[in-house]
Amino acid sequence: MIARELMMVSRAAHVLQRTGLAMAGAMGGTFVAAQLAKGHIAFFGTLAFIATTIVVGAVGFYLGIDIPKPTVRVTGRIDAVELLSAGGIFLAALAALVSVYGIVFDEIPPRAWEFVFGSSWFGGDVMLAIAGLAGRQRLAQKVAVASAGPIRDQRMKR
Repeated sequence: MIARELMMVSRAAHVLQRTGLAMAGAMGGTFVAAQLAKGHIAFFGTLAFIATTIVVGAVGFYLGIDIPKPTVRVTGRIDAVELLSAGGIFLAALAALVSVYGIVFDEIPPRAWEFVFGSSWFGGDVMLAIAGLAGRQRLAQKVAVASAGPIRDQRMKR
């Protein structure tokens, strides 16, 4: 009974953590959208663009930061999921940081740089989302293989 309660508390804490990460992603998306909207490009000021930026940030941060790690084994290969997650968080955070700077100090970057910041934000969040989904898919496949147990092992020996 106590173990079940501890598991429920742990799951609740995990959901709370994921929700906080999603809010951080949405906040970063809000800053990027606000900075881009200051550039007086009509598309960047639309409600659809601003909402998309916020939603992409929330989804990317929710999925891509807490990725299940593969089992420890030295393969000599780079883990693409980890690299996507690290690169994605760096690009998204950098775009958000530059956007906050521009908002606080009332700076409007040249139009070419606005596209760089916006692309970095969306690209980073897409990388995070892909990494999160791929990491979870990898974990699901390992669980499926483990649950197959000896039956699968016997089939593979034939």
